[in-house]
Amino acid sequence: MTAPAVRSRCEPSRAPDAERTGPARLRAAGRAVHRRLTVGGTDRGANPVELAVVMPAVLLLLFGSVQIATWFVARSTAMHAAQSGVNAQRVLQAPAGAGEARAGRFLSAAGDWLVGAKTTCATTATEVSCTVTGKSLSVIPAVRFEVRQTAHGTVERWTNP
Repeated sequence: MTAPAVRSRCEPSRAPDAERTGPARLRAAGRAVHRRLTVGGTDRGANPVELAVVMPAVLLLLFGSVQIATWFVARSTAMHAAQSGVNAQRVLQAPAGAGEARAGRFLSAAGDWLVGAKTTCATTATEVSCTVTGKSLSVIPAVRFEVRQTAHGTVERWTNP
């Protein structure tokens, strides 16, 4: 019996395609490309379909998060306008419409975060309360959230010790 030939580690190994030249090499490359393209079988082109199915949900989440963010900014704007109105109305001997005027100026300077804003201030002998109502800016058509913020404060007055 003869022993099988053992290849030395020092000898360079030859790749199967290294023996082919010219047209044979091109045919082998064509077969490799064909194999690679047909390996997936029925899964070819599935990625664009998956993206088309998932993309509406991704866009809905994106625009929904932006809409919620605008609602939070509108709430913050309404709260600051109400606090500004209270600060103007609680001053000693403030005129009757000072709070509403200050809140209106604040809202006009703050931008359009709050649409259709209305301010009402009520003053008693010891307390001032201002309420700002409106709707948040709409990013998604026909979706507007109601915003209502109220601030309270004490009226400045002279008292006996």
